[in-house]
Amino acid sequence: MPPNRRKVTLADVAKACQVSPATVSLVLRNKPGVGEDTRAKVMGMAQDMGYLLRNVTTANVCKNGIKNIGLVIKINPTDIANNNNFYALVMGGIETSCRQQNINLVYGNLPVNNVNIPTEVPHFLTDADVDGFILVGMQVTASLVALLQQRSLPAVLVDAYAENPSLFDMVVTDNLTGGYRATRHLIELGHTRILLAGSMPEAYPSIRERREGYLRAMAEAGLTPRFADSDLWTHAVQPAVQQAFENDPDISAVFTANDDLAIAVIRTIQRMGKRIPEDVSVIGFDDIKLSKHITPSLTTMVVDKMEMGRMSINMLIDRIHNPEGGRVHSTILPRLIERESTAEFHG
Repeated sequence: MPPNRRKVTLADVAKACQVSPATVSLVLRNKPGVGEDTRAKVMGMAQDMGYLLRNVTTANVCKNGIKNIGLVIKINPTDIANNNNFYALVMGGIETSCRQQNINLVYGNLPVNNVNIPTEVPHFLTDADVDGFILVGMQVTASLVALLQQRSLPAVLVDAYAENPSLFDMVVTDNLTGGYRATRHLIELGHTRILLAGSMPEAYPSIRERREGYLRAMAEAGLTPRFADSDLWTHAVQPAVQQAFENDPDISAVFTANDDLAIAVIRTIQRMGKRIPEDVSVIGFDDIKLSKHITPSLTTMVVDKMEMGRMSINMLIDRIHNPEGGRVHSTILPRLIERESTAEFHG
């Protein structure tokens, strides 16, 4: 190549062939999912343009032709202890599915702030030798989208959100329906002064959707909404709830944005001298492992987290093999599980 000529990139080949970079990547890595005519066109164009082809190894590749998948999970450095109570089972579903299909799973953490927006991009995302990514529990920023597009690797979002969701396959929870059903449960028990704790109007999308479900149920019942707004951290929700009860001592039920917060709310209410559920009913969301072991055990909305993980791997495999297929957004419907922390209102 003459010294004044720039290096030909994968994007250059894609543009010349009028196909996506993902398609070119599949052809150049000898992966399935591309028609023979397109494959021949891409290979010929790459050679004509002087693209440097690399040898493709088939060692340790699973039956789907996929060797490595990168799992990127959010982590908040300011609250390490409570980062992944929800995501542990999501990761379990991902790990199980990968093991069954002989796919190597490569891990990476993505630091985020209190609303799950990435605060830095780790080298893992730019350097990892993987066939695709699973991104868990984060806001996918424009810079992150650009990085993924530059690498021409598919990514599936799990309980993660992007400004332009049409760019990604996604597995999410029906949080709006779950928030609505949780609030309806309290209303059906006779509660009318119901507090929503641990959300904010500008919160992470899943929490905003739970808030919307609460507001919808309260509006349908003609009830006045009450809020103890806070970030998703126990040290933030506890004083907010205490202040709400000081302002309105007749609150009889609390719907919390997730189970971690619900457990903190129960402890706060008990320290105020009130009994759960005789004086105040509390319902959570997620069904983390601890929710069934506290006293009283927590009524909550169950999310099938293992299934979210399994679905994400299947979706990523399909996307790797069919890069031009329509985007798929799968929604997990949460279900109510009644335990000891809610009861009929007899006030």
